[in-house]
Order: sequence, then structure tokens, then C-alpha cells
Amino acid sequence: MAVLVGLQASGKSTFYAQCLSDRYALVSKDLFPRGARNKQVRQQRLVAEHLAAERPVAVDNTNPSPQEWAPLIEVAHIHGATVTAYWFPPDVAGSLRRNAVREGRERVPDVGVLATLKRLRKPSRSDGFDGVREVRFDGRGGFEVHA
Repeated sequence: MAVLVGLQASGKSTFYAQCLSDRYALVSKDLFPRGARNKQVRQQRLVAEHLAAERPVAVDNTNPSPQEWAPLIEVAHIHGATVTAYWFPPDVAGSLRRNAVREGRERVPDVGVLATLKRLRKPSRSDGFDGVREVRFDGRGGFEVHA
């Protein structure tokens, strides 16, 4: 399982599309209907279904803290899966700039980005991840990934 961790508009969804989509099924609360209830429960159920079917899965949300990622790690390990965190270090100005050009539902109020920043914590192996990789834009439309 891949767990993407970072601010809104930090490149997580683009990274998934460019680097993970050919190998990992996608679970994202952004894909749920706007009025959907119990999004966390729904996400956990979908993740568990993919893992039970032995399909690799990527969870593309902000996942800013252990409160969000601990249940994901637990269900992955129950199913015998390894869990890799993909950490997008915060670039607040860049996230706000990229977010400002988003339209409709994709645009998050700036206060939402700043609220996520307050909760955002760098993941580590001590959190239960089997690996942590740092992801940054490469300046050419792609990404650099480092262990």
C-alpha cells in the first residue's frame, strides 16, 4: 500500500497519475460524492477490499497525521501488505499558488490548506510504515523520489 502524505495541491494526485497508477488501485475521498457520509469508514472498507483481493492500493488524501494513517497501516498489516509513505514536504506558497488556479470542487479554501499545515507531520518508520520516500517536483513536469 502507498499512503500519500502532504498538503492540498502539493502534487500528490499528479504523482499518483504519473508514477503509481499503472500498479496501484486508487482510493481517495475526493472521488466520493460531496455529500457522502462516513468517508473514513468508506475509505477503510475500500482499502480492505483491495488488499483482501491482493491488489496494491494507493491512498491519495492529505493524510497529515497518525490519526489518519494509523488505521491504514493497521489494515494493511492485517492483510500482510507492506506500507510505504510518500512524503511531500510542505511548500505552502507553492500549494496556495497551485490551488488558486484550480476550479470548482478541486479548489480548497486557503484556510483549509493552512489548517492541514498545522496538523501535517512527517511520517517515519517508527509510525509503522515499512518505508518512507520523499517526493519533490523535478522542475521538468515530473518528480524526484528519494528514500
